[in-house]
Amino acid sequence: MNLIQRIRNLSSQPLTHQLLSSLLKSYKRPNDKIHELISAGIIEPVKKGLYLPSAKRSETRTEPFLLANHMLGPSYVSFDSALSYYGLIPEWVFEVSSATTKASRSFNTPTGAFSFTRMPLPYYSFGIRQVELGKNQHALIASPEKALFDKIVHTAGLKLRSKIAAGDYLIENLRIEEDQLQQLARKTMETWLTDSPKRESLAQVIKFIRHYD
Repeated sequence: MNLIQRIRNLSSQPLTHQLLSSLLKSYKRPNDKIHELISAGIIEPVKKGLYLPSAKRSETRTEPFLLANHMLGPSYVSFDSALSYYGLIPEWVFEVSSATTKASRSFNTPTGAFSFTRMPLPYYSFGIRQVELGKNQHALIASPEKALFDKIVHTAGLKLRSKIAAGDYLIENLRIEEDQLQQLARKTMETWLTDSPKRESLAQVIKFIRHYD
């Protein structure tokens, strides 16, 4: 199997520098070959050390959420991106937003905009699930409950001091439907409170959701 076909067979996955180097181990200067593949339009650079097979040479493309996981790790997709994915908020989100344990960063790439917001441990590790996005494509995404928590934690100046304020924020501001709020796992959310930033605001959110019980 020639090199181009091997790259095409990996079209659903991001191509890290390490992976490309393993494919090019028979070449004396693999980095020169990588630049040659870019110039020939066989692969596309996303950021330093991360590439995608060219759209012109493959029908399958890496899902943006999976690409985000590889762009900066550890990380998981969250905030508006996850809330929109689950259909909790009506807006279409163009930037892929993620949480990470590393310093907050943003990337504007040929394939789109990606942002990463630092979240503290152990709070970071709560509510992460692996979701199948397509054939051979699985990404780490916040659960609906964690994405909502992350949204509140990350929103500067947001303080929910009462159950009524929490309800207004969820329904009027975020425009989450009441039947969707009823489906959130309140008991699971309660287990996260002790180690969560903005505990009082999050507690008020849980109190509001609890009135549906």
